[in-house]
Amino acid sequence: MNYFDSRDSADRYAGGRPYFHPLVVGKIKDFLDLRVPVPQALDVACGTGQSTVALKHIAERIVGTDSSEEMLARAPKDARILYVKAPAEKLPFAEGSFDLITTALAFHWFDRAPFLAEARRVLDPSGWLIVYDNWFTGRMGENPEYEGWYGEEYLGRYPSPPRNREPLTDAGAIEHGFELVGREGYENEVSFSPEELVGYLMTQSNVIAVVEKEGAEGWETVHEWLMKAQAPFFGASKGTFLFEGSIDYLRPAAV
Repeated sequence: MNYFDSRDSADRYAGGRPYFHPLVVGKIKDFLDLRVPVPQALDVACGTGQSTVALKHIAERIVGTDSSEEMLARAPKDARILYVKAPAEKLPFAEGSFDLITTALAFHWFDRAPFLAEARRVLDPSGWLIVYDNWFTGRMGENPEYEGWYGEEYLGRYPSPPRNREPLTDAGAIEHGFELVGREGYENEVSFSPEELVGYLMTQSNVIAVVEKEGAEGWETVHEWLMKAQAPFFGASKGTFLFEGSIDYLRPAAV
């Protein structure tokens, strides 16, 4: 089930998600010791193109794929980027087409075995597959009580839909023709006003599942409840919130 394929969800995603991707792309550049951009990169499940655009720092030409036409319609147009509608598990490209494949904030939604098989097929034998994530911790720099509200009130009302959160293991990578060369964690902070924070929370699958899949609440109800809930925590116009992330570096295993 795709929680991000509707027009409303795509609009909210395009306007509400923090642009953290250059931070990760910089770490990728350092880890791979890239002195010059790679010729061809593929960004799988690119959404509205944030992660795709960030790859311009390390790739000459980029293809972004996503299964949602609505998400792709909101991706920035760029002469160096081609967007293609395609599911992660069925990539419409020839063998060995790409020097670098990335996927951001999406691996937990994939059917892993066919995705990894496809990534292995379209990746050059000397290339890299990078899987990275970034998540909201609920920790607010100015008010530690916010984390309690987030864990109890927010997630109690809008629980996370099922997904595969298990990290890819060495054995799992090898089973699908990859070697897990490295894994690193990172942190980033995002400054939100109450309205911006609510805008971000309304991009999460937690809320989308309740509104669009279950029909239990409307968007106006969600917005009103979230805005009222933020007021006690903000003593200034903006607050600082901690995100955490992980990056997996994989390359094709020797046959």
